[in-house]
Amino acid sequence: MKLTKGIKSTLILLMTSAFILGGCQSVAPPSTSDPQVTQNVPPGDKETEPQTDAKATPRNETLYINGLQWGAPTNFNLLSGNPAFPINYGNSRELVYETLFMINQLNGDLEPLLGTKYEWTDEKTLQIDLNTDAKWSDGTPFTSEDVVYTYELGKKYDINWSNFWTYISEVKAASPESVTITLNPDNPNKLAVLDSIEMIPMLPKHIWDEIEKKANGDLSTIRKEVNDAPVGTGPYKMYFYNDQKITIVRDDNYWGQKLFGKLPAPKYITHVIYKDNAAGDLAFKSGQVDVSQQFIPQVMNMWKDGAPVKTFLKDAPYYVPGSMPSIFFNLTKEGLDNADVRRAIAMAIDYNKISELAISGYSATMEPSLTLNTAAESKYVDQDAIKSLQWTTDVDAANKLLDSIGAKKGKDGIRVLNGQRLGPYEIECPYGWSDWNAALEIVAQNSKAIGIEIRTKFPEAPVWTNDLQTGKFDIIMNTPAGGVSPSQPWSRAMTIMYSEGVAPMGEMAFWNWGRYKNERADEIIEKIPTLSDEAEIKALYTELTEIWLKDIPSIPLMYRPWVFHTVNESVWKGFPAEGDGSNIPPQIVMDGAGIRALYEIHN
Repeated sequence: MKLTKGIKSTLILLMTSAFILGGCQSVAPPSTSDPQVTQNVPPGDKETEPQTDAKATPRNETLYINGLQWGAPTNFNLLSGNPAFPINYGNSRELVYETLFMINQLNGDLEPLLGTKYEWTDEKTLQIDLNTDAKWSDGTPFTSEDVVYTYELGKKYDINWSNFWTYISEVKAASPESVTITLNPDNPNKLAVLDSIEMIPMLPKHIWDEIEKKANGDLSTIRKEVNDAPVGTGPYKMYFYNDQKITIVRDDNYWGQKLFGKLPAPKYITHVIYKDNAAGDLAFKSGQVDVSQQFIPQVMNMWKDGAPVKTFLKDAPYYVPGSMPSIFFNLTKEGLDNADVRRAIAMAIDYNKISELAISGYSATMEPSLTLNTAAESKYVDQDAIKSLQWTTDVDAANKLLDSIGAKKGKDGIRVLNGQRLGPYEIECPYGWSDWNAALEIVAQNSKAIGIEIRTKFPEAPVWTNDLQTGKFDIIMNTPAGGVSPSQPWSRAMTIMYSEGVAPMGEMAFWNWGRYKNERADEIIEKIPTLSDEAEIKALYTELTEIWLKDIPSIPLMYRPWVFHTVNESVWKGFPAEGDGSNIPPQIVMDGAGIRALYEIHN
């Protein structure tokens, strides 16, 4: 099996999602040139603070959030590619348009929602049973026809979930209460299909079929539909919006009362549109915001100052990791093409200092692996088998390693290996991404201690993107397919290591930017998504991780939260926390299984 057909769109989606949700900047709202997220860009030099008196709602009935919307909303249309909160594709699912299943960040499980059960009836067919209680907010029953219709929109148009059709040949209504998804026999990928059932928000056929007809099937016309009164299956409906806030109201006829046992506690959820992180942080600290999805520097100072602020983890690193921003080596560069040189750099890096200075201590102790150090991912690798290959910060050992391969220091303290001076090498990431900038400064400083000269380079983001994709770099930083999904850690490994279909240096590559090549790694990456046997999958992930630890085509610098789930309990209490026994993940109370928090919080 080859994975290259259509893989470009899949990886672009994964990479841009990392920026949208995980963020790359620590002191400003997320910014990206990706057209899917232009509504998440700050509105500019707007001097006035948001006014929230229009359509005011009782404070004790309203949950206030921030960090998901940075500009005035223009539409609530999932097919536009740029919908406002709460219709965003990938960070507020389940509020209005629900998915079939809910991903739980804590364990990786897919929990029932519109779907009650899924199983592989054979190697190519996934059967999904639907919840017969489910209804659209206009009272129309939710059926398998809606599921088929929603999936096929991605086949018909170039929209957010079109990439899944790379791996799917058919989505069929087996009955009104069940659906079958058949894998593409030429490109089967079970992991991608499981991603689809927790990622794609379901749309009502009886509404959108009419919109399509009115637009004569023209996507550009369909995208002009504002859809400011969306009909969804979720527990909330649109209530009010302007350029300063968006408010949704609970649907007291919500079908999910049977599933969850009751209605969500907040009658209203309001997202105030702040001009920048500083304004949002101030409102959060003062209790005007209940749930924040913003990077807050030194969040521990808020509770030290007496604010009733909490993170999911009581102690450092405070947040559950969701991605691993990493540095990638250009493996065609002399010196950097030597795995021992790359290992020495990895051993010289002070990861604790990066965590402390670059990301306020929000990164746990680095345990190098293709998997995150979470229960959801670490289960895929035999941790004892890889332990001897994992590096730690050890400058003395790094120097001894370089000595052992004959890399001798010159008069200037920089080593020479096989006649090649080890530096200066440039290490780059975009200007203004302050946490990444700080991390790379530390890498450069640490490398001097082992006789390797590395200089930082911080171009504008478009230049960095071009350098990344064309291979015009020595060492470069990026996030390899971060996120919470059934396809992790496979997507991350593929982004780092898969060589099939990767253009040579000088041409555009959308994954494997360092042009790493290992035939066995390619074989494993192609095989994993076709398997069901857990023991076999674990054995292959372990072998793949061992290859990565030996060859070191990339070095993770930090663990970064997928979302910054921080809460202020001035008004609402009972948010999920580690060890509370609820198994509710810190997914900002509105995405995936994090939605269950809305049923537990109280005044």
